[in-house]
Amino acid sequence: MTFWDHLEVLRWSIFRTLGVLLILFIAAFALMPSLFDAAILAPTTGDFFVYKWFGGLFEGEFKIDIVNINVTAPFFTHMRTAFLLALVVGFPYLLVEVWLFVKPALYKNEKRGMGFAMLAVALLFYMGCAVGYLAIFPLTFRFLAGYHIGTGILTQISLNSYISTFVSIIFIMGLVFELPILAWVLSKFGIVNKEMLKKYRRYAIVILLILAAVITPTGDPFTLAVVFLPLYLLYEVSIAVVRPAPKEEKD
Repeated sequence: MTFWDHLEVLRWSIFRTLGVLLILFIAAFALMPSLFDAAILAPTTGDFFVYKWFGGLFEGEFKIDIVNINVTAPFFTHMRTAFLLALVVGFPYLLVEVWLFVKPALYKNEKRGMGFAMLAVALLFYMGCAVGYLAIFPLTFRFLAGYHIGTGILTQISLNSYISTFVSIIFIMGLVFELPILAWVLSKFGIVNKEMLKKYRRYAIVILLILAAVITPTGDPFTLAVVFLPLYLLYEVSIAVVRPAPKEEKD
């Protein structure tokens, strides 16, 4: 294929992707009013099932009022959350389009490896989103929303602040969970290996702490710890999946 033929294939791939995202966006936009109360705003009350999982960790009544102070915020929040939901649901299809575009350029052994990698990317992304929704966000939100520095302060959170924190934590956790796949790909190119990751584990812990501080919307130790622990576990998984060093490097 010529360069222009490749561009034509890429153009149709982009068109198909945008078409699928548009369909998913319309569906998400129609379902969003019910999803908003059932899923997105669920962590604002003590009836959220995740809080019940943790039992005595959180005690007492819990109810946070989400307020709106911008006349356009509800509409744009509706649009943004619907688009992000469409992006999350359509993520596997995006990977399929990427796979179909690069597949002709790969050898048979590379196709087998990359097919597994694409599946793992999708699964890890959804696992990251699930961890963000079921652990990182509710625990962080419950801790911060219930934190008081004075008895006369009424806690009310703006809609924009809540949605920004909700989306950033869940979506970023989905991306961060791709760390083992990134390490695996780099190991296939000989850039990293098992012994290297073990050797620099202490430095990696410091970097992961910094990354956790960047990911979290606040700088409190509790949120930092909640985000750091999954990141560290992902680093250990990365050590398990990468290739060992060549024999001459071990010697």
